[in-house]
Amino acid sequence: MKNNQSSPITLKRFIVIASLAVSSVTFLIVLAVSSYIYKKHLENSLTRLSGSISQQIFSSIHQGMERGWTRIDIDRFLAQFRRAFPETFTAAVFRSEAINRQYGTPSTEITDSGAQRVFAKGAPHSRRDGDLISQYYPFKAEEQCRTCHLTARTGEVLGVVRVTEDFRAMRQKAMHDIFVIFALFSPFPLVMSFLVAGYINRRIGAAVDILSHKVQTVNRVTDLTTLELGNQHTGFAELDNIFGEFGRIVERIRKVAVGKEMLEFEIQVLERFIITSESIKDWKERVAYLLTEVGKVMQVYTMFCIFQVDDEVFDIEIFWKHPPTAETKSIMEEIIRGRIKEERVKIDMPASIKVVHNIVGSQDAPLHLDRAAIELQTKSLLLKAPQIGGVVGIGFQSKMATDPIRSLVIDSILTTMLNVVGSIKAIYKYTKDLEYYATRDPLTNLYNQRVFWELLGYEVGRAERHDYSFGLLLIDLDNFKYVNDTHGHLFGDKFLTKVGATIHECLRKGDILARYGGDEFTVAIVEADKEQVYMVANRIREALEEMAVVSSEGITVRGTASIGMAIFPIHAKNEKDLFIFADNMTYKAKNSGKNRLVVPTEDDVIEVFKKNGELSRTLIKAVDEKRITPYFQPIVATSDGAVTCHEVLCRIEIGNEVLPAVEFIEMAEALGIISKLDYILMEKVFQKVRAERHEGILFINLSPKSLILNEFIPTIIRLTRTYGIAHEKIVFELTERETVKNMTLLERFVEELKLEGFKFAIDDFGSGFSSFQYIRRLPVDFVKIEGVFVRNMLHDPKDMAFVKTLAVLAKEFGIQSVAEYIENEELFEAVRKMGIDYAQGYHTGMPTPGFAEPPRIV
Repeated sequence: MKNNQSSPITLKRFIVIASLAVSSVTFLIVLAVSSYIYKKHLENSLTRLSGSISQQIFSSIHQGMERGWTRIDIDRFLAQFRRAFPETFTAAVFRSEAINRQYGTPSTEITDSGAQRVFAKGAPHSRRDGDLISQYYPFKAEEQCRTCHLTARTGEVLGVVRVTEDFRAMRQKAMHDIFVIFALFSPFPLVMSFLVAGYINRRIGAAVDILSHKVQTVNRVTDLTTLELGNQHTGFAELDNIFGEFGRIVERIRKVAVGKEMLEFEIQVLERFIITSESIKDWKERVAYLLTEVGKVMQVYTMFCIFQVDDEVFDIEIFWKHPPTAETKSIMEEIIRGRIKEERVKIDMPASIKVVHNIVGSQDAPLHLDRAAIELQTKSLLLKAPQIGGVVGIGFQSKMATDPIRSLVIDSILTTMLNVVGSIKAIYKYTKDLEYYATRDPLTNLYNQRVFWELLGYEVGRAERHDYSFGLLLIDLDNFKYVNDTHGHLFGDKFLTKVGATIHECLRKGDILARYGGDEFTVAIVEADKEQVYMVANRIREALEEMAVVSSEGITVRGTASIGMAIFPIHAKNEKDLFIFADNMTYKAKNSGKNRLVVPTEDDVIEVFKKNGELSRTLIKAVDEKRITPYFQPIVATSDGAVTCHEVLCRIEIGNEVLPAVEFIEMAEALGIISKLDYILMEKVFQKVRAERHEGILFINLSPKSLILNEFIPTIIRLTRTYGIAHEKIVFELTERETVKNMTLLERFVEELKLEGFKFAIDDFGSGFSSFQYIRRLPVDFVKIEGVFVRNMLHDPKDMAFVKTLAVLAKEFGIQSVAEYIENEELFEAVRKMGIDYAQGYHTGMPTPGFAEPPRIV
């Protein structure tokens, strides 16, 4: 692509052109001014000359008339005058009317305006027309004139003499002479311009050559140290100032510039230090490579790093480019320890901390250094999450410390090293924590449910191979919900932690303790018969009965537990059946009055296997075959009785029998298929909504435990997108069937779903302390008032007051309310008058497989 812009003019050419232009313009101006002045001077001189000559002619004619001249004498005098000045002067005499009357009228009239003016005013007059100057003088009658002019009066103008001068020829000759003279002198300004321009150009050219020569000597950043421009004398103050400014710019560049080889080196280092799984594993090799590469561009001896993660202090790692002598090692260790203490990051270095020396060039000659030859530059890092502190350093030749460019590069190297090694340590810390919490409950530090099932399966296999029995205990705390609701979640966490520690103290070495979820714990009593399992279980029950935890209010809270036990292989042949059996025994212990340990009898074995075996097989088969049927119970608006919402209920069809959720939900949770069951239910609901183009709001029951599963949100969003369901039409009901310990995690999941447009309702609102925590901390849209209070409120003033209070509370929070268990018209009318927004119950509509549209009640 051509450059359309014209090339810039050179300074030398500009000076020459400017000098010529200035000289030419000056010459022309001088010529014009001189010509004008000379012309004016000439005109003034000729005017004065014309006046003098005219005065002489007038005087001569006047004297002649005194001597008696006639008209003929006057004409003869004027003819002589014209012959004397043939091309310059002319003269004429005009007679007055009085003279004309005396001597007769001349053949021509007076048309000259100047003469007419003089006749009229009687005073001399001068007039100029171009190059002509005319002088008019009056002849006034005097006393002696009356001898000849008898009729004339004294002072009367008898005639006018006009003398005219034409100075055109004189002016032209004068201007010609001026132009000739200026033409002769015109080369002198041009010659002087060339001489001055040449002188200036030589000075500027010399200065440019000096600058060009000095710039050409700079081939790398280090050459800037020899570039001196501040003391040049060019002969011009302005050029000297320019050189001074260049010198100051070079000085600033010298302080901040980094050479090309340095930049290329840093790019190579950054490419090499991209954090990968290999760099995490072989980070020492990366630091050794960095030391080698740095050694190619500057003289370095060593690098070191030390990091502390939480309370763990890692070794001091020192990397040597060449193998050091024992004395050099000792000096460097002493310097490094001192510099670490000076850094802002305080690292607790125990006296026993190891110093590991890593030699990069092990085959090189030994390196011996004294303290004066080593300069150590360090950099520190401090992270709050995770708590990581670290110091890295580089040892180099002490003379390099005065070079600002080298110091900048060293600082960049340290930053790279600090980021890489610090990141590796942070990743190591997070990886270690992930490995731990993937197997542990974060509250009690016991095994979690996933690991428990793995260990239980492993123990079943080991017991089968070695032909021994072991026991399984399922421990369910009594009244923990009351403790949680009364004293708050923080105390509940403290209580659970104490329970875990108490159970652990009762176990033998090798027994497996896990927090199964909520307030349930499981224990595998390995290599134990029925009597040994009973002894351990009873010891746990008694320890929990004696356990006491003091609340912040100073209240002592004691705990008891219902414990069910099962023995492998007596009560089951696999881990799942064994767990179900123990769960049934725990259920029996609770129904027997709590704080019980139930040892299974033969009748228990027969009953459990009969009941649970059939139910579990039926439930698993129904889920595998997706024989889940959604039922819908209408929720009506109290204002007009219109059906605006439906609650989704789960049913399983077994032959001609429809099994309600209350009969299989606990089994589904125990079998670990509750989430899969929920997904099947929602998919069938969404299918029906799309098929029937239903536009109402759907309330879907969820346990908070299901809600916080990692795959829940992606699955819900995928299903709604697949079937085109509007998110704002889905309301998830949070129940208190299971207590959620990590409220912060629940808040995060609820917030994410709210951002997607989903809505939330609190089910059984008012039944426990958790529901109030939910309404205070979660973005809730609906509350469903506990049906027990609603159903009895017309007969119990306390229930009536409670329902009214909950309705007012919901309204104050800006939350819509739903009254459950509406079984008759009186209840419906009562909740409507209270201002409750919706009603649900057998009176408003029974659960059916389809969307109900009953007649409006109002």
